[in-house]
Amino acid sequence: MTAVVRTVTGDLTPGDLGPTDYHEHLFQASPLLPGEELDDETASGAEATALVGAGASAMVEATPIGLGRDPSAVARISRETGLHVVHTTGVHRHEHYPPGTPVLDLSEAELRRLFLADLLEGMDGTGVRAGLIKTGVGLWAIGPFERRALTVAGGLAAEHGVPVMVHLEHGSAAHEVLDLLAAEGCPADRVALAHIDRNPDPVLHAGLAERGAYLGYDGAARHQRWPDSVLVDCLAATVAAGGAERVLLGGDVARRSRYVAYGGMPGLAYLFTRFVPRVVAAIGSEATDVVLRANPARWLAWEAP
Repeated sequence: MTAVVRTVTGDLTPGDLGPTDYHEHLFQASPLLPGEELDDETASGAEATALVGAGASAMVEATPIGLGRDPSAVARISRETGLHVVHTTGVHRHEHYPPGTPVLDLSEAELRRLFLADLLEGMDGTGVRAGLIKTGVGLWAIGPFERRALTVAGGLAAEHGVPVMVHLEHGSAAHEVLDLLAAEGCPADRVALAHIDRNPDPVLHAGLAERGAYLGYDGAARHQRWPDSVLVDCLAATVAAGGAERVLLGGDVARRSRYVAYGGMPGLAYLFTRFVPRVVAAIGSEATDVVLRANPARWLAWEAP
């Protein structure tokens, strides 16, 4: 079988993916983010258009099961804008689900069937297939639900080569997550560690890259934490330490108050218009091209049945 990137409009040759925003949301709703719902197809489509205009040709829609995802609308936006979109199956950490949500009580076998159906048949009965699995963990905390999801994701990655994204709360527990996935046979090079830049430690990042994991830098424009210069400097140090082939860039803007089309700012275009030029200045255009094109294409490619 030939490795492909599974998008919402069909399978794609990895080399055709182009500059990729590895982590965004076009639709999302969570009790942890009241009033921040992304639920307007026209507005989300306008943000996708802005992302394309800024220089992206692909993105990952990282909204998993039960958090307001809308695969059919995402597929329509993809067709209308020409933006390649890879959607996710999987689940977030348990805090994003109200108590009593059925998915919280699913066994490993049930989660496996659910994730596989999304990957091979289509999400939520739409026929729009997912192209990766997402899981999440808390701040130095991996509860029973999160552990079941990681076990299933690791097993499917080992069996099918499916790419995996793991939400790390504040960048914590990265090695521990890789260890849990590895116990199921999942190679580290199938895994993207989302929010690793929320812990901007280039020594840690270099060690994770040496294990083979992808490093999800997706915290640009969160200036309440630190300026973008902290992330650029950390990324440059990680690249200098040999991690250039493991860095991914995304925005994870994720809230209606931060989407221009919903009346907020800075919007999806910020990553490519404001942050990427600073990355180019720090590491050069050739290394940046690896980060934006080669790395996401390599991570997202799998021999999808």
